[in-house]
Amino acid sequence: MKYKLKDIAKITMGQSPDSSSYNKNGKGLLFFQGNADFGELYPNERVWCNDPKKIAEPGDILISVRAPIGALNYAKKTCCIGRGLAAITIDDEAERNYVFHLLKARKNDLNNKGSGSTFKSIGKNVLEEVPVPQLLRNEQQKFMDIMDLLESVIRKRKFQIDSLDNIIRARFVEMFGEGMKDDDRFPLLPIAEIGKVISGATPKTEINEYWGGENLWITPAELSGKSFIIYDSARKITKEGVRSCALNLLPTGTVILSSRAPIGKVAIAGVLMYCNQGFKNIIPNERINSIYLYELLGMETDYLNSLGRGATFKEISKQIVENIKIKVPPIELQEKFADFVRKIDKSKFALYSKPIPHSGNII
Repeated sequence: MKYKLKDIAKITMGQSPDSSSYNKNGKGLLFFQGNADFGELYPNERVWCNDPKKIAEPGDILISVRAPIGALNYAKKTCCIGRGLAAITIDDEAERNYVFHLLKARKNDLNNKGSGSTFKSIGKNVLEEVPVPQLLRNEQQKFMDIMDLLESVIRKRKFQIDSLDNIIRARFVEMFGEGMKDDDRFPLLPIAEIGKVISGATPKTEINEYWGGENLWITPAELSGKSFIIYDSARKITKEGVRSCALNLLPTGTVILSSRAPIGKVAIAGVLMYCNQGFKNIIPNERINSIYLYELLGMETDYLNSLGRGATFKEISKQIVENIKIKVPPIELQEKFADFVRKIDKSKFALYSKPIPHSGNII
């Protein structure tokens, strides 16, 4: 027998309060806007708000309903939730844990139900209709044990990939020293002298003829921990969409740098593409290797965030990026490092490509 989520749970869709009520001083309730606030199991405490609109209680399941859909955490404390989240309240703890695992298994299904021209999202109606098979407690436990086993495999694989990333960072430090710290061996130059910094824009989402074309168009939400070289995008735009906002074409090899929400995600354009306004991208000249610059910026997320400006959501401007000084080793040395990274990346790709067992037909 199957119920729907609305039959066993209360669903509260988030609503973002006025930004003037946000603070980082612990005044009011914790405020979680969306997936960017999520941790391993509970959200990270960063922002509070003294004029909450929608509230989640301790133990509620928090689910991301946009950019991306389906990420999950538990509310540890009473908190305010923004429009990127929904709270699912289930009184019975065992039932709540079962639904948490079930929603993890349904993540792809929820993504497929997302709608929106630029950022996919789901509404309350989609969550309400999620089927919940009514299993006996021992069957629920069996299902959760299987899901826990799968998560254990995923965590192990992530550890292996992180270990490979650490090898790359160790090699970088061995060859060039720590990140952006001064090194007498190499000159420090502003980014403006080693490349051209360009941003992007978003064609009007309500004009259908701008969307669904053949031109790749990326957003910061598409960059993840496994982003290295990007060959595709979730959304594509037409030639009319490109012309409508005079978009700059990103050549192959462009170092893609997110400049807001959040700052510091890095990737490399593997093919020609466009992007939205959430980036300050660097087209390297002959003095810099894309992979070297990618690794350098990837090690300096905290520093890049410290350069952000803005009362609520920080952003780094084109001028800020152009003025960042980086060390510029001889191009031959950069290319030697890039060859090393390519070899390691083949091992990472093998791990990403290795199939993960699925949960079977228990649900």
